[in-house]
Amino acid sequence: MHDVGTLVDEVRRRYDDACFACGRDNPIGLHLDDFTLDAGVVCARFDPRPQYRGTEGSLHGGVAATALDEMLVWAGILTLRVMSVTGTLDLRYRKPAGMDTTFTVRGWVDERRGRRLRLAGDLRAGDDTLVTASGIYLITEDVSDLLS
Repeated sequence: MHDVGTLVDEVRRRYDDACFACGRDNPIGLHLDDFTLDAGVVCARFDPRPQYRGTEGSLHGGVAATALDEMLVWAGILTLRVMSVTGTLDLRYRKPAGMDTTFTVRGWVDERRGRRLRLAGDLRAGDDTLVTASGIYLITEDVSDLLS
């Protein structure tokens, strides 16, 4: 059994640490990092850069969507040890996301039925929930098969 940090590092290495959302070696990527798992909820930190701006002073909604899509996949990886791809992704933008903060992106598994996962999550700044997400994700393989 891997601890969270070791498993995150192994999955990242499998993809040359170049993922747009979580890869540390992708120069234009989001660099989601500092993954934790507590009571079935996966969290990561996201520090926006000026290139991710939408309207003046606000994080672009598509960037928020990308961060959440990634976090939902990591919820499957870290809680169920499965890789998945997005089938559907529903978003609700609740409040503007400023550019002058560190965001917490969270994800969790609501349900598993065979190869289908119902995942959910949110993007937060402090105690404020800015964006919520839910979707259906399709399991592609077990993490152990990916890393072998």
